[in-house]
Amino acid sequence: MTTMLPRTELEQDAFCQESSELFSKPLIEEYEIDVQWQKIPQRYARLDPKLIEERIWQIKEQLGSKLTILAHHYQRDEVFQFADGTGDSYKLSKYAAQQTSEYIVFCGVHFMAETADILTTDNQKVILPNLLAGCSMADMADISDVEDAWTDITNLLDDTLIPITYMNSTAAIKALCGRNNGIVCTSSNADKAFKWAFNRGNKIIFLPDQHLGRNTAYQLGIKDDDIIVWNPFKQLGGNTEQAVRNAKVILWQGHCSVHTRFTVEQINNTRNNYPTVNVIAHPECTSDVVSAADYVGSTEFIINTIANAEEGTIWAVGTEISLVNRLAKTNPDKQVVCLDSIVCPCATMYRIHPAYVLWTLEGILFNNPVNVINVSREDKEAAKVALDRMLSLEVIDD
Repeated sequence: MTTMLPRTELEQDAFCQESSELFSKPLIEEYEIDVQWQKIPQRYARLDPKLIEERIWQIKEQLGSKLTILAHHYQRDEVFQFADGTGDSYKLSKYAAQQTSEYIVFCGVHFMAETADILTTDNQKVILPNLLAGCSMADMADISDVEDAWTDITNLLDDTLIPITYMNSTAAIKALCGRNNGIVCTSSNADKAFKWAFNRGNKIIFLPDQHLGRNTAYQLGIKDDDIIVWNPFKQLGGNTEQAVRNAKVILWQGHCSVHTRFTVEQINNTRNNYPTVNVIAHPECTSDVVSAADYVGSTEFIINTIANAEEGTIWAVGTEISLVNRLAKTNPDKQVVCLDSIVCPCATMYRIHPAYVLWTLEGILFNNPVNVINVSREDKEAAKVALDRMLSLEVIDD
């Protein structure tokens, strides 16, 4: 059987362009881009972006404390400006858990809104402006495939297997971890999650991002001989029984469509062009890129490192372009460039157009909320166990 890529992965290049500036067009024009869009009433699609912006600010003021808007750092600027809270997936998950607003509009992707629904109360409603704003990485780990893999692996082992899922996964995957003594992690605490797991078992299965998993394993001194990759479309994930038994870390064969675009060649070219450049990359990049970079860390790490850097320094960043452009604007005393000369925003995150935000806010205003995220009670309870373990890592002694 051949590997089947999710449609979200196949659509990743849809918004790529050579210009580094990204500007929102009326939604009717963006519909012409060949990706899946959630259809909304035509009047929103034809509205001028300036009118949309003015109306969103008006409704925010009218709703007051009933509404909290959260936005991920990869979100386009025209949406990011409305956020009451911003951050990477880890920071936003903590922020969502602290909110008391009746409505939380999550300008991110589907797994993030699911996580917010899990961590908020039954009296709160989490809304995702565009239900087709998914995540290609999360889509690479289907719950039925993961359950099959879990059964195959545990049937072979006498050892204790601990599941770790990256935040970029569905609620169903998080729930599987919660039911099987596992944990959720993000790029900012993956090392702590690995240590937590190895204190409780002999082996880890990490999904869905093989690159974050491998880079974290290397960071902890785990060698290639102790790592295997699980391809869900092959028998035993493409491994022998002995290889599965010997492995300390089993990596799911998934990846981030944005971060795997970065290459060592790009780093070398950047160093040739800017001899004093500092290269900083996200740990979802491949291991050779991570090894060649000067700094590696989560989205929040990248932001803070550049913000605190010396005036006049040059930074080449291996992460999503909307964030890189924002870093360049907020750090005018430094030079900030993207490693990739071709501009490719996260094609799923970019589907949160301001028109969708306005549509959802008007639904709230007129007591007809749309796109409310509802994780099943069973999955919510199990996933919250794994998420609470992640949130407790800050107070756990390494």
